[in-house]
Amino acid sequence: MSRNLVRRLVQLYVGLALYGVSSALLVDAGLGLEPWGVLHQGLARLTGLTIGTVSIIVGAAVLLLWIPLRQRPGLGTVSNVFVIGLAMDATLGLVPAVQGLPGRIPLMAAGILLNGAATGLYISARFGPGPRDGLMTGLHQLTGLSIRLARTGIEVAVVATGFALGGTVGVGTVVYALSIGPLAQMFLRMFSRPARAGDRAPRLPAAEQAILPE
Repeated sequence: MSRNLVRRLVQLYVGLALYGVSSALLVDAGLGLEPWGVLHQGLARLTGLTIGTVSIIVGAAVLLLWIPLRQRPGLGTVSNVFVIGLAMDATLGLVPAVQGLPGRIPLMAAGILLNGAATGLYISARFGPGPRDGLMTGLHQLTGLSIRLARTGIEVAVVATGFALGGTVGVGTVVYALSIGPLAQMFLRMFSRPARAGDRAPRLPAAEQAILPE
């Protein structure tokens, strides 16, 4: 196994684990979740399952939608389904609840910043997009809609459904939506930095770019 492959594998799983941690921090902050987190929390409250378990179930269900959309999963796609949910539940079990805005606001900010770093890590590892990202590009290819429009439509539907089920929508949701693109792009450039001067950074497939709004 080459050193480069080992580095990419470590980068993938560290990124996915940190993504789960960041999502858990947003839950503990209680000021609003990322779009899919709103749906996961709403379903968790409806079913009594943990939010991490719901994340795994939803991720697996979304992955099944790849079949008619003719999307091809990679190691990162399958790992995304399980690692994020497990890391999320583990973090929620370890991090105590925070009371009061003086504690919740920094926790929200830390969750969003960490989410951007985690996104840059796992995407730049280039082992395939997450299930939800591939759904966006699959709909783009099937319908001809732009990736931006497909992403927006899916996330609006996800947030609305999650909110109706009791998921938390708030200032954190808005701050996340406005900041995750620039943050993820910044960290993506950082973690994709070529090893040697003069080398060109690898171009990511459209499916792996779908999570990053322009």
